[in-house]
This record gives sequence, C-alpha cells and structure tokens, in this order.
Amino acid sequence: MSKPLVIKIGGAILEQESALSALLLVFKKYSDRKIILVHGGGSTVDQMLMQAGFTTKKKNGLRVTPKSQIPIISGALAGTVNKQIVATANQLGLTSLGLSLADAAMVTCSKHPENIGEVGVPTPNNASVLEMLLSQSVMPVIASIGVLTDGKLVNVNADDAAVAITQLVDGDLLLLTDVAGVKDAQGKTLESLVQTQAQSLIQQQIINGGMVAKVNAAFNAARQLRRSIAIASWQQPQQLVQLFVGQPIGTRIIPD
Repeated sequence: MSKPLVIKIGGAILEQESALSALLLVFKKYSDRKIILVHGGGSTVDQMLMQAGFTTKKKNGLRVTPKSQIPIISGALAGTVNKQIVATANQLGLTSLGLSLADAAMVTCSKHPENIGEVGVPTPNNASVLEMLLSQSVMPVIASIGVLTDGKLVNVNADDAAVAITQLVDGDLLLLTDVAGVKDAQGKTLESLVQTQAQSLIQQQIINGGMVAKVNAAFNAARQLRRSIAIASWQQPQQLVQLFVGQPIGTRIIPD
C-alpha cells in the first residue's frame, strides 16, 4: 500500500470555491491514494481580525499571535475555513471529516521560541484516529490550531502543521502555494532545491515573505522524513495528475 499523501493548502484557494472544487475533483478522479488535507487560512483570519479592530503583524513570515486574537483565529481556522473545505469536499462526493491538531491528541505543541505570541511548535503524537479514518476512506481535513500541555490553544504555522502530520503517518508531503514553485533570481521555477542554494536565495531576498517559512518547513520535513518534498501551485490542479502517476511537479526540496 502506498504512503498517505499529506497536502497543505491555504491562501487564495480557500477564497475561490471553484479553485478548491477543481483541486478536490482531481483528488477524486485520479488519486487512489489516501489523502490528508492540512490547511491554514490567512486571508480569512486577516479579514476577521480587521472586522474585530485588530491589526495583523508578521515576523520572518510567521503570524504574530497575541492572546487576545486566539478566539478569532481559532474560530476562523478550525471553524469557518475548516467547515467550508469539508462542506465542499462532501458535496463533491469525497467523504471528509474536519479536525484540528488538538483532536485526539494527534499533535502536541510547545510554545514557539521566537517572541511571536500564542504560537505553537507541533510534534507528532497519536496517529490512531487518522489511521482509523483513512482505513474507512474518510479524508481528514485538519486545521492548524493546536494546544499546549496546559490546555491553551495556540496558532500553528500551517506548513509546520503539515510537516508534523506527515511525520505522524509516515506519508509524502505536498505544499501547495499560489506560485508554481520556488523561483531563482531570473524568476524561473526551480525543478529542485538544496539547502545551501536555498540559504543563498533567502540571503538575497529572492526567497522572501511567507515562502521563507514554507521552504524552511519543507527542508525540515525532507530531513526528518529522509525523502524529497514538493512545493507546487494549486492554480493548475491538472498538474497534480502528474504527481499521482509518479511524475515530478513544482520544486522538489532535496534533503541534505
């Protein structure tokens, strides 16, 4: 049996119902693999925070999360966004169940070492519920909200959450983003990327913003899983068919 495929989605795809539906239809039509979706939802979070009178700050591509914002962020991610994805998937015939990282203690979290507020660093813990769901052909849809050992909710970077879930199920990881992959100085999508090359591109600010966190998470996953990780675009879901038949797509992150 092939390994489960963990796919991280976020960004604009969650605001475009047609784009999300197109992606899910590719899963349904072409993939016989067990799929786990892990999602963020920064745009929805930003909108809800703004409506509540809060401002959004980021540090090194990571959201700064004051304690006062946790109820809104957790409600947006584990509530609104999660249930939107589940509803769309179920409507298309993909039996799905919405979860957060905290459910069934599948992932435990420690406080993020940087001074960015109520943000957790996820560690894989208990795979039993995911294994049960996958065995019943149910697609888990997991929001990037976790919990500390003291029971407090924390925001978790969705790329880091996807890495932890991939480790938990010993799966393969695909990070979907708004661009076709990681670009070089000439704006060309790189077919593969090694750590030294990535560090150089980050220092030159060619890799910047949220892509820095995404690339770092991918290298972390690649090292711990001892296999390459793909970063690709959700904007051309038909390209995922290539992935399902064993062909490369996007940028492959190569472990050291």
